[in-house]
Amino acid sequence: MPADNSHLIIAAARRRAAATRRRAASALRRMDATGSVITFEAVAREAGVSRSWLYDQPDLRAEIERLRARHRPVPAARPVPDRQRASEASLLRRLEAATERNRQLEAENRELRQSLALALGEQRTADIRGIRGPAAEPAVPRPLGPC
Repeated sequence: MPADNSHLIIAAARRRAAATRRRAASALRRMDATGSVITFEAVAREAGVSRSWLYDQPDLRAEIERLRARHRPVPAARPVPDRQRASEASLLRRLEAATERNRQLEAENRELRQSLALALGEQRTADIRGIRGPAAEPAVPRPLGPC
Protein backbone atom coordinates (compact mmCIF):
# COMPACT_ATOMS: atom_id res chain seq x y z
CA MET A 1 0.00 0.00 0.00
CA PRO A 2 1.46 3.39 -1.03
CA ALA A 3 2.16 6.00 1.62
CA ASP A 4 -0.47 8.69 2.21
CA ASN A 5 1.15 11.90 0.98
CA SER A 6 -2.08 13.89 0.85
CA HIS A 7 -0.98 16.08 3.75
CA LEU A 8 2.01 17.20 1.65
CA ILE A 9 -0.22 18.04 -1.29
CA ILE A 10 -2.60 19.99 0.99
CA ALA A 11 0.32 21.88 2.56
CA ALA A 12 1.71 22.76 -0.86
CA ALA A 13 -1.72 23.99 -2.00
CA ARG A 14 -2.01 26.16 1.11
CA ARG A 15 1.46 27.64 0.52
CA ARG A 16 0.57 28.34 -3.10
CA ALA A 17 -2.74 29.97 -2.08
CA ALA A 18 -1.00 32.11 0.56
CA ALA A 19 1.66 33.19 -1.96
CA THR A 20 -1.07 34.11 -4.45
CA ARG A 21 -2.89 36.20 -1.80
CA ARG A 22 0.39 37.94 -0.89
CA ARG A 23 1.06 38.75 -4.57
CA ALA A 24 -2.46 40.15 -5.02
CA ALA A 25 -2.33 42.20 -1.80
CA SER A 26 1.16 43.46 -2.64
CA ALA A 27 0.08 44.43 -6.17
CA LEU A 28 -2.93 46.24 -4.76
CA ARG A 29 -0.82 48.21 -2.26
CA ARG A 30 1.72 49.09 -4.95
CA MET A 31 -0.95 50.27 -7.36
CA ASP A 32 -2.63 52.33 -4.65
CA ALA A 33 0.69 53.91 -3.61
CA THR A 34 1.56 54.88 -7.19
CA GLY A 35 -1.92 56.19 -7.95
CA SER A 36 -2.52 53.62 -10.69
CA VAL A 37 -6.04 53.05 -11.92
CA ILE A 38 -7.36 50.14 -9.89
CA THR A 39 -9.59 47.66 -11.67
CA PHE A 40 -9.96 43.92 -11.32
CA GLU A 41 -8.24 43.52 -14.69
CA ALA A 42 -5.29 45.71 -13.72
CA VAL A 43 -4.80 44.03 -10.32
CA ALA A 44 -5.04 40.57 -11.89
CA ARG A 45 -2.43 41.51 -14.50
CA GLU A 46 -0.12 43.09 -11.91
CA ALA A 47 -0.36 40.15 -9.49
CA GLY A 48 -0.38 37.38 -12.10
CA VAL A 49 -3.72 36.00 -10.95
CA SER A 50 -7.06 35.55 -12.65
CA ARG A 51 -9.88 38.04 -12.38
CA SER A 52 -12.30 35.30 -11.38
CA TRP A 53 -10.00 34.37 -8.47
CA LEU A 54 -10.03 38.03 -7.33
CA TYR A 55 -13.82 38.11 -7.51
CA ASP A 56 -13.95 34.96 -5.36
CA GLN A 57 -11.85 36.54 -2.55
CA PRO A 58 -14.32 38.65 -0.50
CA ASP A 59 -11.69 40.74 1.31
CA LEU A 60 -9.63 41.48 -1.82
CA ARG A 61 -12.77 42.15 -3.82
CA ALA A 62 -14.04 44.63 -1.22
CA GLU A 63 -10.66 46.40 -1.11
CA ILE A 64 -10.46 46.65 -4.91
CA GLU A 65 -14.00 48.07 -5.05
CA ARG A 66 -13.23 50.55 -2.26
CA LEU A 67 -10.01 51.77 -3.89
CA ARG A 68 -11.60 51.85 -7.33
CA ALA A 69 -14.39 54.06 -5.99
CA ARG A 70 -11.92 56.32 -4.17
CA HIS A 71 -9.70 56.79 -7.20
CA ARG A 72 -12.60 57.16 -9.62
CA PRO A 73 -12.29 60.64 -11.07
CA VAL A 74 -15.18 63.00 -10.51
CA PRO A 75 -16.90 63.35 -13.85
CA ALA A 76 -16.17 66.78 -15.22
CA ALA A 77 -18.86 68.82 -16.83
CA ARG A 78 -19.50 67.60 -20.31
CA PRO A 79 -17.50 69.60 -22.78
CA VAL A 80 -19.60 71.66 -25.13
CA PRO A 81 -19.37 70.39 -28.71
CA ASP A 82 -17.38 72.65 -31.05
CA ARG A 83 -20.43 73.49 -33.12
CA GLN A 84 -22.19 74.82 -30.00
CA ARG A 85 -19.30 76.88 -28.69
CA ALA A 86 -19.45 80.62 -29.19
CA SER A 87 -16.52 82.02 -31.12
CA GLU A 88 -14.61 85.03 -29.88
CA ALA A 89 -16.06 87.08 -32.71
CA SER A 90 -19.65 86.17 -31.83
CA LEU A 91 -19.04 86.85 -28.14
CA LEU A 92 -17.59 90.24 -29.06
CA ARG A 93 -20.64 91.03 -31.21
CA ARG A 94 -22.96 90.05 -28.34
CA LEU A 95 -21.00 92.27 -25.95
CA GLU A 96 -21.14 95.19 -28.39
CA ALA A 97 -24.91 94.72 -28.83
CA ALA A 98 -25.44 94.61 -25.06
CA THR A 99 -23.31 97.73 -24.59
CA GLU A 100 -25.28 99.56 -27.27
CA ARG A 101 -28.57 98.49 -25.66
CA ASN A 102 -27.32 99.82 -22.30
CA ARG A 103 -26.50 103.18 -23.93
CA GLN A 104 -29.99 103.36 -25.45
CA LEU A 105 -31.64 102.57 -22.11
CA GLU A 106 -29.50 105.16 -20.29
CA ALA A 107 -30.48 107.81 -22.86
CA GLU A 108 -34.15 106.86 -22.54
CA ASN A 109 -33.92 107.06 -18.74
CA ARG A 110 -32.35 110.56 -19.00
CA GLU A 111 -35.16 111.72 -21.30
CA LEU A 112 -37.84 110.28 -19.02
CA ARG A 113 -36.30 111.93 -15.95
CA GLN A 114 -36.18 115.27 -17.75
CA SER A 115 -39.80 114.92 -18.91
CA LEU A 116 -40.89 114.00 -15.38
CA ALA A 117 -38.99 116.94 -13.90
CA LEU A 118 -40.63 119.34 -16.40
CA ALA A 119 -44.10 117.90 -15.74
CA LEU A 120 -43.67 118.13 -11.96
CA GLY A 121 -42.35 121.67 -12.30
CA GLU A 122 -45.33 122.73 -14.42
CA GLN A 123 -47.71 121.09 -11.94
CA ARG A 124 -46.08 122.89 -9.01
CA THR A 125 -46.23 126.21 -10.83
CA ALA A 126 -49.91 125.63 -11.58
CA ASP A 127 -50.60 124.75 -7.94
CA ILE A 128 -48.82 127.92 -6.73
CA ARG A 129 -50.77 130.12 -9.12
CA GLY A 130 -54.03 128.33 -8.30
CA ILE A 131 -54.50 127.24 -11.86
CA ARG A 132 -56.07 123.85 -12.32
CA GLY A 133 -56.84 121.73 -15.29
CA PRO A 134 -59.79 122.36 -17.62
CA ALA A 135 -62.62 121.76 -15.11
CA ALA A 136 -60.66 122.67 -11.98
CA GLU A 137 -60.99 119.08 -10.83
CA PRO A 138 -58.23 117.36 -8.92
CA ALA A 139 -55.89 115.58 -11.23
CA VAL A 140 -56.56 111.85 -11.31
CA PRO A 141 -53.39 109.86 -11.77
CA ARG A 142 -53.38 107.98 -15.03
CA PRO A 143 -52.12 104.43 -15.01
CA LEU A 144 -48.79 103.93 -16.65
CA GLY A 145 -48.75 102.03 -19.88
CA PRO A 146 -46.53 99.05 -20.56
CA CYS A 147 -42.83 99.74 -20.30
